[in-house]
Amino acid sequence: MTQADFLKTPFPAPVELPQEVIEGPGRFFNRELSWLAFNWRVLEEAANPRTPLLERLRFVSISATNLDEFYTVRVAGLRELVREGNVNPSHDGLTPAEQLSLINDDARRLMDMQQTTWNKLRVEMEATGIHLVSRAHLTDEDREFLRTHFLEKVFPVLSPLAIDPAHPFPFIPNLGFCLALELERSGGDKRRMQALLPIPQQIDRFVRLPGEARFLPLEKLLLLHLQSLFPGYRDVGHCTFRVLRDSDLEVEDEAEDLVREFETALKRRRRGQVIRLKITEGAPESLYRVIRDELHVTPDEVIEVKGLLGVADLKELVLGERPDLLWPSYNPRVPERVQDFEGDMFAAIRQKDMLLHHPYETFDMVVRFLQQAATDPDVLAIKQTLYRTSKNSPIVSALCEAAEGGKSVTALVELKARFDEAANIRQSRMLERAGAHVVYGFTNYKTHAKISTVVRREGDQLVTYTHYGTGNYHPITAKIYTDLSFFTCDGALGRDATKVFNYLSGYVQPEGLENLAISPHSMKSSLIEMIEREAEFAKMGKPAEIWAKMNSIIEPDVIDALYQASQAGVKISLVVRGICGVRPGIKGLSENIRVKSIVGRFLEHSRIVCFGNGHGLPSKKARVFFSSADWMGRNLNRRVETLVETTNPTVKAQIVEQIMAANMADEAQSWILQPDGKFLRFLPEDRDNLFNCHRFFMEYPSLSGRGSAGAKDVPKLAHSFD
Repeated sequence: MTQADFLKTPFPAPVELPQEVIEGPGRFFNRELSWLAFNWRVLEEAANPRTPLLERLRFVSISATNLDEFYTVRVAGLRELVREGNVNPSHDGLTPAEQLSLINDDARRLMDMQQTTWNKLRVEMEATGIHLVSRAHLTDEDREFLRTHFLEKVFPVLSPLAIDPAHPFPFIPNLGFCLALELERSGGDKRRMQALLPIPQQIDRFVRLPGEARFLPLEKLLLLHLQSLFPGYRDVGHCTFRVLRDSDLEVEDEAEDLVREFETALKRRRRGQVIRLKITEGAPESLYRVIRDELHVTPDEVIEVKGLLGVADLKELVLGERPDLLWPSYNPRVPERVQDFEGDMFAAIRQKDMLLHHPYETFDMVVRFLQQAATDPDVLAIKQTLYRTSKNSPIVSALCEAAEGGKSVTALVELKARFDEAANIRQSRMLERAGAHVVYGFTNYKTHAKISTVVRREGDQLVTYTHYGTGNYHPITAKIYTDLSFFTCDGALGRDATKVFNYLSGYVQPEGLENLAISPHSMKSSLIEMIEREAEFAKMGKPAEIWAKMNSIIEPDVIDALYQASQAGVKISLVVRGICGVRPGIKGLSENIRVKSIVGRFLEHSRIVCFGNGHGLPSKKARVFFSSADWMGRNLNRRVETLVETTNPTVKAQIVEQIMAANMADEAQSWILQPDGKFLRFLPEDRDNLFNCHRFFMEYPSLSGRGSAGAKDVPKLAHSFD
């Protein structure tokens, strides 16, 4: 069924499956294969003619980066299970070995498609004046420029390495990229040797030539100057290869010094076992054999690439100087209420709760909130969670300034934020030097909640201003991730936040939360209870509906609760960007569930769930929540997360009637999940007016402003799939 058919009817016609499938593991889609399906959608966006050319190139690069991380973490874990002889099936019934086999087949097809897509884009780029040149097409002027560039900017950082008994095969780090050489001595003896030339990751992969937008891959530059590296030898055979290593971290639960333990674990990660070796197709057999043997990889862990190795590096060719080939620039809005109060965040929040929708409304308001708190003499204390943030974070700078100014500052720094562990260690030491109290939460749970509190003296009272978010305190990613920021001085929400911080620093489980549920204690059970309550409304003949938006949903108990609600008659509409274990449209199981995925200019990251509460959706009596958590086992069972209920009518209207309704209505960037696990897209050639939720949010003011867009501006609001 195409999206067009899907939009014409409330729900697709259900598919019949055997009862043993409905009742067995076949009711779930596999997590890993679902993730690969998401990365296929990312790559296929590179073929969308409505996307600017260099943005399409960026999607190719993103798909390659995603796949690398997937192998270094998820595939690495599965291979470890196979080595240990683990045959326990996942929730969908596949053993680790079965999953690996299916993953490898699909991933190889994906990598082939990356090359095919790149080759097509390369032709289009050449037509616009952007060229990736070969050595054969270099002019004399090019060669003179490259000689100088090589000697001044490349040669000093290279380490040519012979491979022989006196020079053992060197360690190649994760993501290490190397040129391997078969060299022959010039002159009479014709003696041969093998050598490696590791290509430093600190140097750009593509060297820009003078004049037009012409680029030479760095490995081609090295081949051009081998005589400077290996005088007296000539190249008789070469290849390039790239290594991926196990990058998952293991930390002792009883570590006495968590920071030192993580520093040690990061060193172990660097030397993790090789998970995948990519090597250029047609490599000399002698080089291929020594590389494979020295890296201790099996033939099924080797991928021979016909084309460009290191597709992720293509992001370097996304040229800012070519705005005609990029999305039009976009400047996020400053909320009108903040402007009315001349930038005073506390005054704006005191007037009324404020919800911002990033990146359409600027994340600078979050930064300003903390910067204002740092300098305000009436502010006594600041508490802050930090999962990921930018390198030179203005958030961390504001916290340091506050601590140095004598304010009580507590920062929960999550050391287990994957691939940001080293950065977070640096941030924590900076905060400690400034005088902040730095805590690291739990060794067995990640703290993924996004909370900030500011305690301010106002008259003879202490008022707690609270920020809850769905995304990280990261000003850079906030420009491309869609997330929610909620500001309030509501006493109950402030007390809830304080109890969560006390839990993080003192390990005492919070009791009496008023508007908040947290994992790993109450969020999962609260979600299931509310899903079951919606099912009870359906059984009573009342309107029963659930709208939810998230990155991933794979937790089996929650999915089973959705299935039971569907069977009771609850209409369930899910917007799931990435992994989805829900199998929609199955008769007797999920005929009332529909799922779509949005992949476009911005990365959908906000987590929202709306319950009709016996009144259907949209409705003023709906219960509306936003969260830091996806519906995955790790988020609901092994992380500290927040699920925040908003009761403010304006905020509820913004979430339900604008944000969720526009996501439901989107056609231009949407993919529809089929009962067999495939995602289908409908992009008719003769339609340029497809509703695009990203464009809608860029063009219309939000409900947080005074004169705002609302339900009337979003097409087909209440039943956008109909």
